[in-house]
Amino acid sequence: MAIKNAFYAQSGGVTAVINASACGVIQTARKHPDQIGKVYAGRNGIIGALQEELIDTSLESDDAIQALIHTPGGAFGSCRHKLKNISENRREYERLIEVFRAHDIGYFFYNGGGDSQDTAYKVSQIADKMGYPITCIGIPKTVDNDLPFTDCCPGFGSVAKYIATSTLEASLDIKSMCETSTKVFILEVMGRHAGWIAASGGLAGQGEGEPPHIILFPEIPFDREAFLARVDHCVKEYGYCVVVASEGAQYEDGRFLADAGAKDAFGHTQLGGVAPALANMVKQALGHKYHWAVADYLQRSARHIASATDVEQAYAVGKSAVEMALAGKQALMPTIVREQAKPYRWKIGEAPLSDVANQEKKMPIHYITDDGFGITRDCRDYLEPLIAGESFPPFDNGLPRVAKLKNQLVEKKLKTTFQL
Repeated sequence: MAIKNAFYAQSGGVTAVINASACGVIQTARKHPDQIGKVYAGRNGIIGALQEELIDTSLESDDAIQALIHTPGGAFGSCRHKLKNISENRREYERLIEVFRAHDIGYFFYNGGGDSQDTAYKVSQIADKMGYPITCIGIPKTVDNDLPFTDCCPGFGSVAKYIATSTLEASLDIKSMCETSTKVFILEVMGRHAGWIAASGGLAGQGEGEPPHIILFPEIPFDREAFLARVDHCVKEYGYCVVVASEGAQYEDGRFLADAGAKDAFGHTQLGGVAPALANMVKQALGHKYHWAVADYLQRSARHIASATDVEQAYAVGKSAVEMALAGKQALMPTIVREQAKPYRWKIGEAPLSDVANQEKKMPIHYITDDGFGITRDCRDYLEPLIAGESFPPFDNGLPRVAKLKNQLVEKKLKTTFQL
């Protein structure tokens, strides 16, 4: 069997542990030089393939690759670029084949969320449609935790740990000052259509009256009057109110509270500003002093407080993707299967990309309390193992040490360029 090279790329919003998956891919491939030649990484995701900008990871030392495990962000660059159907944009697929053929690439590993799994599936189809054999495996990643068929998504556990911790710590700050200062604090978190990240804030409190006092989920239609009544009750009863709000909070008719009136590269509504929108409601209706914060990129890049479970699972799906490809499997995504809740045990499974692509897994309704503002015991039992364990990076002079890669591009072999 001829030795083929591999192409790995990162896609969509990055996470604190996506580079751990990259480490899993590269280290595993290096153990099989008789089957995989070089691992090329796409510079800025799939765009790197289209523009023939391929990073030669074989030039990186073993220590540099190992350091990816504790490095946040996307080490090779990511992108938001969704391939259309082959019938709509055949030239992109022809370009991919042209680049893959020129660089003798026989394996394609795409690390991302639902849209990225769709891309991986479409690329897998070109073997039949365009006569070029290539093995395609998707690698799950998304802080939103909304991929189907997998118990959880690498990237989520660390965001959940960050949000739960931040909610706990900020709540102590607000509680200590509420008598004469801020009475309402609102933390805006990611989560367009699924409330998993917002739910994780609920881990900060255990009993009645403990913050967060209100969680706003995309799955529960926003009721302005009920929200304001709950805020006012908490301020009067406990002296303060802490709110964790998903950016995807929406009214019953589907309008987002934070619709910015624009679309992103994947065609999704651009969101921003649910926290100030809620704060303005509180100010106008109740007059309470407030503060708000947006976790934004901080939540998905906080490798210093990553979940040990998340780091381990992120590496495992990268490793398993290569093993699946070498076993001759095609158009699959490694999944995480929860074998046991207490003590927590998991293993790697698999799901067809055709089933995963463009699907979203929302919060089960029984994970949300009847009043729509909190999480149930079932939800807590689901979340707690995912934030468990510490995996601190090494530190130098008080700051986390991160990977320093050469990211050297291979020489281009094609005379033509490609315009997106």
